[in-house]
Amino acid sequence: MEVLDTSIANVSLGHIAGGLAAGLDESTWVLTSYMVANAVMMPISGWLGTTLGRKLFFMICVIVFTVSSFFCALAPSLNWLLFFRILQGLGGAGMVPTVQSLLADLFPPEKRGLPFSIYGLSLVFATAIGPTLGGWITENYSWNWIFLINIPIGMISLILTSLFVREPEGPERNDLLRQGGHRRFDFIGFTLSVLGIGCLEFFVDRGQREDWFSSPLIVTLALISCISLLTLVFWESWQEEPIVNISLLRSGQFLAAFLMMFMTGFVLFGTTAIFPQFLEQLLGYTAEQAGFALTAGGFALLILMPLVGGVLIRIISTRILVGAGLLITAFSLFHLSHFNLNMTFEQAALARILQVVGIAFIFAPITHAAYDGLHPSESNDAAALINLARNLGGSIGLALSNTVLSQRSQLHQTRLIEYISSYENGTQLFLQQLQSRLPSFHYIESMQQAYQEVLHQANLLSYLDVFILLGIVSLVIFPLIILLPARQGPKSILQTSSDSTGSSHV
Repeated sequence: MEVLDTSIANVSLGHIAGGLAAGLDESTWVLTSYMVANAVMMPISGWLGTTLGRKLFFMICVIVFTVSSFFCALAPSLNWLLFFRILQGLGGAGMVPTVQSLLADLFPPEKRGLPFSIYGLSLVFATAIGPTLGGWITENYSWNWIFLINIPIGMISLILTSLFVREPEGPERNDLLRQGGHRRFDFIGFTLSVLGIGCLEFFVDRGQREDWFSSPLIVTLALISCISLLTLVFWESWQEEPIVNISLLRSGQFLAAFLMMFMTGFVLFGTTAIFPQFLEQLLGYTAEQAGFALTAGGFALLILMPLVGGVLIRIISTRILVGAGLLITAFSLFHLSHFNLNMTFEQAALARILQVVGIAFIFAPITHAAYDGLHPSESNDAAALINLARNLGGSIGLALSNTVLSQRSQLHQTRLIEYISSYENGTQLFLQQLQSRLPSFHYIESMQQAYQEVLHQANLLSYLDVFILLGIVSLVIFPLIILLPARQGPKSILQTSSDSTGSSHV
């Protein structure tokens, strides 16, 4: 539900603006406020989970998320809606990394593959169905219900958590309980984190609307973000109790997992946003039809994610699984770049399925590798950083994809318009065919129709450029697989089992 709320309101902005008497551009802050609050809270969720206890912290986050969802639905004005969306983002940000760290501690290393796969499945599937579900709810009921659906799920989650989830007591948490104290709050680190990540989120979200570095606001945000994040890295490297555990990135394996999760978010969010637009704007699909094309990939994940996490991760090297996933993802995106306006629904669905096959081979092994060799007391911090990588990757991927889409569309339009001339053979042939089908069209109307066709083709080429860009990103990150564990699954499991047995005998 938390990941769903990052995209479920995308197609409802017009209805929200109309219902609250706000402008459409103002309504986009409904998305921005949630994403910024989410990104700001996520890095410090590890510190809060360790200090409060993960079960208690998770339940507090669910309560904040659920209650703020209720007030989002009842908001009397846009300002109040934005206020409650910020609270919703703050509550939601702590849930996802806390769940991941709980899974890492509740399951031994040899059994983490399947839980991480099911966890990853919920994230990827929610991302895929968010816009479709939001559009369906808005069209058939009202925009208020995209927030109200969180309430019963939140209540059920609280009941099940209180009954069935136990708190895995890591050594660090036990020390805190014995001392009766809490970890020192790193106020400087917290401030730098909020400034750096908050300004970065505003920068990538508003950059295209403000024409990037031609805007003083965007330049200012970029400078504040850059200075704050660089200072944060330096400051936290010297702290005994950092609020953001930067030292984890000193491990080559964890750094590779961090960067690859960033790439996964970059490609996943980018394609999930761009592919439906491609189908709706160029092929005339309804939002529901475009959603079905994406959902086909979601059903493929239902089979693939448990297979990879429960079976393949035990018998195949992490390097091989992730390498194969990157190559499949790149191939699927380059494959998309060869499509044209005659693309069928079956081709669109199969292209999406091929793409998520690559994601399925990446997500669980990368998550597994991120926790491999970590001390239990580091699980909270690791979960916060890994999920921050996915969120930031998604935000930057989405922003960059839209920027490339806009700029390349203008470039292709400029180039194609050069061929529109009454003296050019292709133009004459097009006009003759058009007038034979529509005899009532005059010359000016025919030329206008030709220009519309140019715009259509320019948009098509710009979408294909985005798919190529995302495919290149998948390949650029490929060399990092050398930093991942080279051990085969059975060897790793046997080693872990023998270590566990030895520990229990001692």
